[in-house]
Amino acid sequence: MSLPAELPYRHGKPLLPSLMARLRRVNIYTFIVTSVFALLALPLIATLFYALATRWGASLTPDALTVKWFLELWTTPRFLAAFGRSLLVAVGALALSLLLIVPVVFLAHTRYPRLDSVMNGLILLPFAVPPIVSSVGLLQLYAGGPLAIVGTPWILIPTYFTIVLPFMYRALANSLRALDVASLMEAAQLLGASPLKAFFLVVLPNIRVGIQIAVFLAFSFLAGEFVFANMLVGTRFETLQVYLNNIRGASGHFTSALVITLFVFTLILTWLGNRQPAEQEMPADDPDEALTTTMTDGLPVPLPSAEPEPRHTIHQSSDSAPRGDR
Repeated sequence: MSLPAELPYRHGKPLLPSLMARLRRVNIYTFIVTSVFALLALPLIATLFYALATRWGASLTPDALTVKWFLELWTTPRFLAAFGRSLLVAVGALALSLLLIVPVVFLAHTRYPRLDSVMNGLILLPFAVPPIVSSVGLLQLYAGGPLAIVGTPWILIPTYFTIVLPFMYRALANSLRALDVASLMEAAQLLGASPLKAFFLVVLPNIRVGIQIAVFLAFSFLAGEFVFANMLVGTRFETLQVYLNNIRGASGHFTSALVITLFVFTLILTWLGNRQPAEQEMPADDPDEALTTTMTDGLPVPLPSAEPEPRHTIHQSSDSAPRGDR
């Protein structure tokens, strides 16, 4: 590549050499990052091509590409039933989590600060106890007796609740920590709202981004959970992960199509969870204006007061009137 005859200058120094040096430095980092991502994506790309291949034998490339494996996957009743069961269990676990964790997080940050330290230790238990150990314990408890729920979704929903507890609690606690919850509650009550109404109309809308992030991340984590589903319900309530394990002896192209579908589904959920902060409105520069905007968000706008003017104004106008007009 030939250089231009007149090089650009800035502050008496040639600009092009510094730009070239900067580009060389950026190119090295770009090359390293691209290489790492390519290395990590290589198995996934190979799986995608295998799912799209009509036949891939001893050759380096597939013979031809087709989407018949994906069409066969989405027309298989067993797969659709397993997909629906997974959605049902995951939605039930997330609904139970929101119903229990949101009040606990709110109380821990407003009325009972010691509860936050207790919850911080409690959310570590799912990571401390291996899933296989928890599964054996749950089987011993609920395989028989008055509460025999092994093999039903009623044991998976509370079990999944314990799995998503750390993600939900951390995301919601961080959202509440970014707000002045006490001031918001006091301001809302000064405007006439009850504590329950202030929570639903002021606090809850302001942590909706944290709730969405927690839900999407927890859902994407549950989409890949296998140990509890296989140990506690197995084929009696076949979820998507158990179905994937059971068809591992079938066509490799069909299994690859299922893996790619599950990965894309999880990727979309993760992307939806990560893009929420970018859509959040920027706070106002004035702290008082930001508090007022946050406080009145969700509350009805008060109507103009129809009360008469203050009494001292009336006296002032009556004093200033001429004596003959009285």
